[in-house]
Amino acid sequence: MKLPLLAAALACVSLAAVADEADVRKAVEASIGKVEKIVKAPIAGIWEVTADSQVFYSDDKGAYLMIGNLHETKTRRNLTAERMKDIEKGLVTGSLELAVKQVRGSGKNILVTFEDPNCGYCKKLAKDILTLKDVTVYTFLYPVLGDDSVEKSKAIWCAPDKSRAWTDWMNNGKTPPAVPAKCDTAGLDKSAQLGRKLRINGTPAIFFGGGERIGGYIPAAEIEKRFNGTGG
Repeated sequence: MKLPLLAAALACVSLAAVADEADVRKAVEASIGKVEKIVKAPIAGIWEVTADSQVFYSDDKGAYLMIGNLHETKTRRNLTAERMKDIEKGLVTGSLELAVKQVRGSGKNILVTFEDPNCGYCKKLAKDILTLKDVTVYTFLYPVLGDDSVEKSKAIWCAPDKSRAWTDWMNNGKTPPAVPAKCDTAGLDKSAQLGRKLRINGTPAIFFGGGERIGGYIPAAEIEKRFNGTGG
């Protein structure tokens, strides 16, 4: 085949692939709304669809959708869980400006938490965090335990030193300053939206730098193991 003919043939194949993707996207969006990403799954005729930060699988006509875990039998990898881990990591790392930040030592290890200021296990975790070495902790204020939690979160968010106000309250029970009249709490609303997008229903929720997610409290020793790659 001459080069111009070969180039034309490849262009046709490329356009066909794009059209297929566009057709599947259009069909799926008619059913579930905005599609964030669509790629071919490692199964012939199946597409991996990301929408509302969830992973779906569609046939090549967009006529059927499946939700569930796709496993690779040879390696026993859970491909869906890996994809979800990447999605959640992206959501969290892209929103760290909304978190209360603490740095201990070199700060080389990353720990991200979603916490309610009235959560008992969160207070236990806060004391454990004081014993960790070389860690940067990003805490999203996530008041889920009632109106008092909301008010305390606002007070901590509006404090001149958010990190100090948070640690003083969680470790010493020192009530944060009253919320000033002119305080923008839009960051708290965004944190709440993020938590809902991540489907966090209880606190604490913990994320590690590599994207690993823990739903609930774990002690400092277990956190250190995960930093060292020996936990889990």
